[in-house]
Amino acid sequence: MSAPALPAETALARFAADAASLAVPERVLSEGRRSLLNMFATALAGSGEPAIDIAASVLTPFAGPATCGVIGRPDRTDLPTAAFLNAASANIFDFDDTHPGTIIHPTAPVAPVLLALAETRHMTGADLLRAFIIGAEVECRLGLAVSPDHYARGWHITSTCGVVGAAVAASVALGLDERRIGWAIANACGQSAGMVETLGTMTKSLSVGNAARGGLLAALLAEKGFSGPDAPLTGQRGILHLYADAPHAKALSQDLGTRWDFADNTYKPYPVGVVLNPVIDAAAVLQSDGVRLSDIADITLRGHPLLRQRADRPDVATGREAQVSAQHAFAVALSGEVGLADFTDDAVIGTLKTGRPAMTFEDDADMDIGAVALTARMADGTERQVTITAARGSTDNPMTNAQIEDKLRALAEYRGVTWDTQPLIDAVWSLDTLPDAARLAALACRAPMAEVAA
Repeated sequence: MSAPALPAETALARFAADAASLAVPERVLSEGRRSLLNMFATALAGSGEPAIDIAASVLTPFAGPATCGVIGRPDRTDLPTAAFLNAASANIFDFDDTHPGTIIHPTAPVAPVLLALAETRHMTGADLLRAFIIGAEVECRLGLAVSPDHYARGWHITSTCGVVGAAVAASVALGLDERRIGWAIANACGQSAGMVETLGTMTKSLSVGNAARGGLLAALLAEKGFSGPDAPLTGQRGILHLYADAPHAKALSQDLGTRWDFADNTYKPYPVGVVLNPVIDAAAVLQSDGVRLSDIADITLRGHPLLRQRADRPDVATGREAQVSAQHAFAVALSGEVGLADFTDDAVIGTLKTGRPAMTFEDDADMDIGAVALTARMADGTERQVTITAARGSTDNPMTNAQIEDKLRALAEYRGVTWDTQPLIDAVWSLDTLPDAARLAALACRAPMAEVAA
């Protein structure tokens, strides 16, 4: 007779407590390194945004000893504030990684916690990588347990699940035992929050930063004996029942340690909501054929329901809002390569003047979020059809390691970084052999030279 299944919370806590002895496959370790490199790329780019400037100016006066660096900035601050600012920077442009089964951006809430901890408590690169993967795996499993209705109801799943992933990752790095990891998970659940309504505004960065800081505090409190309920996830009033109409509790612990959901992580070639990647790819096909915006009367997009729910925004007026606007994204994609410069306030003013296409959305729940069927009705009465089955950056059309490296270089250039980023790239790829993980912070938490001079 087989042993009875452990409660999900116990299984997750034991999984994290046994992290050092887990046989993590190389493909999972590889995805961890890729995710971290992509995070440094997006955090470098985001580190100079006004929202980060404001957050730093408000939080710093309340900070403790300046023990930790902030990616891409001259600031040094305390442990929780560094975790907050780096998480917010990594996610602010929506250019970070995406777990396709949940639409979570796994790395932004989790990795900054470990980066800051590495500056205050010694850990090797291998320690950091393993703690990150364990935390991200729990984060993705929680997301699967509450999907799809959690996100559809308007919860910002990166923040709500990210705080739990951050707590687990910090617990592993701190070497907490099973009981205390259970408390850390409970402490994190008590802080789980974030709304999709905030997308396209500075407020979104608040919940992502809070997820990192809250997860860190959850683990530090548990380390000192700060206890919580036994079933914060599966209890009658736990996360699953609060946040989902039909939760999938088995997703939390089924095949834990043998099936790695985090290994499905993907990376964006464009700074937009992931549902817009195939729309930009389709526009690029039309652009390469010489189609101009003035040639098009209107467009029909058939895709996953999230495409309509998140990106049918014809009247956006700011750069951040434009990152989740199919109308704006299509208009700029008809002009050539798409980058961060296409999602500034000035770029939005540009498409307001030149026009954005009229769009009709058709939901198809059987379609992947990386697919779209586009029909463009031309001004002359003809139709052009483009079907994208696997957008750039999707699971079936992934970015290569070299492309992620190029992304980091391009985003560092966008930020105005003049120091050599190659040592940071090399350190991430060789993370398993790095004797001191604080080396990552030394390489990434540096300001552009202009800021240093100022």
